[in-house]
Amino acid sequence: MTAFTVQVPDETAARLDQLAEKLDRSRSYIAAQAIEDFIAREEWQLAEIENGLAEADRGEFASADDVAKLVAKYVTSVRPS
Repeated sequence: MTAFTVQVPDETAARLDQLAEKLDRSRSYIAAQAIEDFIAREEWQLAEIENGLAEADRGEFASADDVAKLVAKYVTSVRPS
């Protein structure tokens, strides 16, 4: 395991300490978990963006009919009475 120093604002450190106390964990554990969660989320998001760009490069787009069906699934038309 590698250790390194991270500087954060005093308020952030205080909040981290409060959270660690409430969870009965160390400040280090909470910070490491936050970093792991951040990295996993960013890796996922970047992979999805890269996949979407690759699909676009291959010309794989939804048809107008596909988009209309998707919108109709989630949006209801509001007509004046």
